[in-house]
Amino acid sequence: MASMFEILMNLPLFRGVSHEKLAQVVGEAKFHFLKYPAGELVVREGESCTHIAFVISGAVRTTIENSTGRFAVSQTLTAPAVIAPQFLFGRKTAYPGTAEALEPTGILKISKNDYINILNSDHVFLFNYLNILSVGAQTSMTGLMSLTSGSIDERIAYWIVALTQSGGKDIKLTCRKRDLCSLFGSQRATFENALSSMKDRGLIDYTNKELSVLNRSGLLALLVNNAETREDEPDIFTE
Repeated sequence: MASMFEILMNLPLFRGVSHEKLAQVVGEAKFHFLKYPAGELVVREGESCTHIAFVISGAVRTTIENSTGRFAVSQTLTAPAVIAPQFLFGRKTAYPGTAEALEPTGILKISKNDYINILNSDHVFLFNYLNILSVGAQTSMTGLMSLTSGSIDERIAYWIVALTQSGGKDIKLTCRKRDLCSLFGSQRATFENALSSMKDRGLIDYTNKELSVLNRSGLLALLVNNAETREDEPDIFTE
């Protein structure tokens, strides 16, 4: 069984830190190790994000829904992972959805104040956190540009990538197909063709009520590659 230090050093926000520095942090900050049985909520929608929460064993299922419940995105996060790190700071510091333990799961929680002290104690901690935030921000920017391109597959990819985390597994977008057509501003035939093409490329699978992600990395690559292609095209607004 891995030691506590091995588990901590494998977490995304602690990677690259020396054993000595981590030992110092553990001695100064309060680390709360919690156990959740299968089926118990780890995070509730709208709950204030006062602690950063790491999955150190087991798995959680996170779900984000719209106000009517007709549109939902869910994913599984397995250790090592961090739950919604972008909501620890900023204007809105409440969880956007739920996180439920799928099996007996270990969670490490560190209060915001203690985590700020950790970030200030070594630039490696700070860089790790900033990198996670930056990846999310850059993905959102690339995705927003894709929404104007008229490409349905890019729009679908953007929604999925923006609402899930790197490392998320068994990603599902639950919504009736006709509602998805309206959401993406597409005619039924065009939307069906896009879904069929994405399925043929091994990116997704789908039914009338659910879209399953088979390759999240492929969806991200679709956004990035198409954005780079557009940057190489001549600017028609340049005189």
